Amino acid sequence: MKLVILDGYAENPGDLSWDWLNGLVDEWEVYDYTPPELTLARSRGADILVSNKTVLSAETIRALPDLKCILVLATGFNVVDGKAARARGIPLCNIPAYSTDGVAQLVFALLLELTTHVGLHNDSVKAGDWTRCRHFCYWKTPLSELHGKTFGIFGFGRIGKAVAQIANAMGMRVLAVSPHTRHYDGFGSVDFVDLDTLLQESDVISMHCPLTPETTGLVNDAFLSKMKPTAYLINTSRGPVIDEAALAAALQAGKIAGAGVDVLSSEPPKESNPLLGCDNCVITPHIAWASFEARSRLMEIFKGNVEAFLKGAPRNVVN
Repeated sequence: MKLVILDGYAENPGDLSWDWLNGLVDEWEVYDYTPPELTLARSRGADILVSNKTVLSAETIRALPDLKCILVLATGFNVVDGKAARARGIPLCNIPAYSTDGVAQLVFALLLELTTHVGLHNDSVKAGDWTRCRHFCYWKTPLSELHGKTFGIFGFGRIGKAVAQIANAMGMRVLAVSPHTRHYDGFGSVDFVDLDTLLQESDVISMHCPLTPETTGLVNDAFLSKMKPTAYLINTSRGPVIDEAALAAALQAGKIAGAGVDVLSSEPPKESNPLLGCDNCVITPHIAWASFEARSRLMEIFKGNVEAFLKGAPRNVVN
């Protein structure tokens, strides 16, 4: 049994170990990164093929006669043609619920940077502005509190619920849009509303939805035009949920106050990405999932997925 990991660097840049694969499979290979032109060649002979962001198309899957299982090192699995895998009886397994707390934490890291501007003021102090100031304090831009404001959540799964708990703890009113009204057993309360109400009443809107045909480009001109001009948009879900040209235009025109995003439509981004030139847009390089603790949990779930397949009972199958 041979296992090939096509792009293992993000999960394990050196602070974790793949050595547990010894004894589980006869042969294994790990590549830090696989360019598209090498995907097929590196995948040949693999019984178990592992991808994080490497695209496995229907054509590639059909060209791998030895392939018996596909595992993704992520919750999202849109990089793999699941239908093509299913047609050959190949299970596609993902990694659920490993980064909930880390994503929720980054939501508020982004939001606090937009409202309290810690980075801006740290840079100012380090540049000598405080040393030269005649007053005991100063601020470079208006600051705002979150307490008493309304936090809107689009998508109310595990991460949405974790975000709601933090927003409640900060004294915020919480609204949510969900395909199904869900029981909420957090520390505070959540009001389930329709999308228009969420957009019109929220001071912060945080996206927590999967990438589907319905959510691709959901945050567009019409969506943004219904938000308050003082509102902030946070996206830690998937980059293509946002029409980036529309968001950049809205930010530059002052139609919303700011945005914080951890994901972009293309990663790494092209230099032409319009959000890179927006001063009121905080961008982090897809790090919400990347804490040592979250990656350690991911590794344990991945190990369990491999073991389950080898026992003939694959788990976390999404196709």
